[in-house]
Amino acid sequence: MTAKNADAWKDGKVDERGFLRCGTTSKELFKDYTLHLEFLLPFKPFARGQGRANSGVYHQDRYEVQVLDSFGLKGENNECGGIYTISAPKVNLCYPPLQWQTYDVEFTAARFDAQGQRTAPARITVRHNGILIQDNVDLPHTTTSSGIKTITDTPGPFQLQEHGNPVYYRNIWVVVK
Repeated sequence: MTAKNADAWKDGKVDERGFLRCGTTSKELFKDYTLHLEFLLPFKPFARGQGRANSGVYHQDRYEVQVLDSFGLKGENNECGGIYTISAPKVNLCYPPLQWQTYDVEFTAARFDAQGQRTAPARITVRHNGILIQDNVDLPHTTTSSGIKTITDTPGPFQLQEHGNPVYYRNIWVVVK
């Protein structure tokens, strides 16, 4: 999977620089993995709050790690590095807009027994620009913005959320566990 090849993405659009535009979902499905990606936030000097370069990286199409220009802000669960509605980052590591940033994510899907009862929630660890900001966080429910209410252990896609802002991604790779 790469950002330069739009064929790996449903509705993927790669610009002339080879950067993948937000608003796409991976065709390949994943369960437990390590993900690396880089993102570029636009400069929106008059925007405030969720209007500041809003996007997100969805895991299993259910759990959102927020992408947002949060430079200089407190670091809430709806800001850059937050697990949307679940967990604020330990520290706000957001760079100013127009600088490439990284997410390195360890994701483990929820576990179920033979009767279909959940035995363990999904878990996520996130490093933002190389610094640990989410450490093996339980994901007790899907994030509200995903629109998906069911929790499953079946593989799912990545979604790079379109939220009205030209956010770009590159250097995307996955190691399946």
